[in-house]
Amino acid sequence: MEFSEYFPIWDQLTPGQRETLSRSLVSRTVKKGSVLHGGGADCTGLLLVKSGQLRAFILSREGREVTLYRLFDRDLCLFSASCLLRSIQFDVTITAEKDTGLWVIPAEVYRQIMEQSAAAANYTNEIMASRFSEVMWLVEQIMWNSMDRRVAAFLLEEAAIEGANRLSITHESIANHLGTHREVVTRMLRYFQSEGMVRLSRGAVELTDRAKLESMSGT
Repeated sequence: MEFSEYFPIWDQLTPGQRETLSRSLVSRTVKKGSVLHGGGADCTGLLLVKSGQLRAFILSREGREVTLYRLFDRDLCLFSASCLLRSIQFDVTITAEKDTGLWVIPAEVYRQIMEQSAAAANYTNEIMASRFSEVMWLVEQIMWNSMDRRVAAFLLEEAAIEGANRLSITHESIANHLGTHREVVTRMLRYFQSEGMVRLSRGAVELTDRAKLESMSGT
């Protein structure tokens, strides 16, 4: 598949802008676990996902992680171009959750096109609004939802992403997504198991009663 098929405003750019983008693109394939963007001082460029899955998260001073959002096929990551978004006051790390193919758009090239093209500026603003909505939703979950609800909601979301009830995931990984301690997640999962909602095994969690999990999560 060509970049033009993944970039929704391609047809609204001028021939010169398309040529500039095409010349500057870098195609990459990264392995699961790779760090693509390491924080505010790093200006990797914009990442457009061909296939795979990326994770954007922030790191607390105590070293705890919390997932802001995930990126899937055709998603564009702006936070990896921190030099383009000078108003961002927090450091975002981007890692590959699966083997991922992507294009990197240099930040300066994208900035020039955005300044010239109303379509590019509007598209960028729409993405920013969507990402900040996800971040505000996360803040709301942390502030107002109990951990058992958040763990249940996460398991259901993960099952939907993977298309399976058996998830190859550790308690530590779940804790990193939710910004809590592994012991808290382990306690919640053991409770879920005692209630028949999940079955635990080494490195895996199997959902056994989705209806109960949905009731627990409030969805």
